[in-house]
Amino acid sequence: MDTTSQIKKNLISRIQNSNDINFLKALQTIIDSSEEALIQLTQEQQSSIENGRNQIKNGDFIENDKLISELKEWLTKK
Repeated sequence: MDTTSQIKKNLISRIQNSNDINFLKALQTIIDSSEEALIQLTQEQQSSIENGRNQIKNGDFIENDKLISELKEWLTKK
């Protein structure tokens, strides 16, 4: 199996020897996109996530199985 340094050397060599502009542009796109954050969250989304984490930390949640059971029970009463 290739080590990280071997892969890097191989890629560098292949890039240096390539004259295929489409190939090089595709690599540039891959590299650029890997350096960006995968998802940009709004402040509101970040606050909601933090709020949810705090609720979990404080025990303010219900287990999924229990919730499903309660919902099934509630639905059979309707």
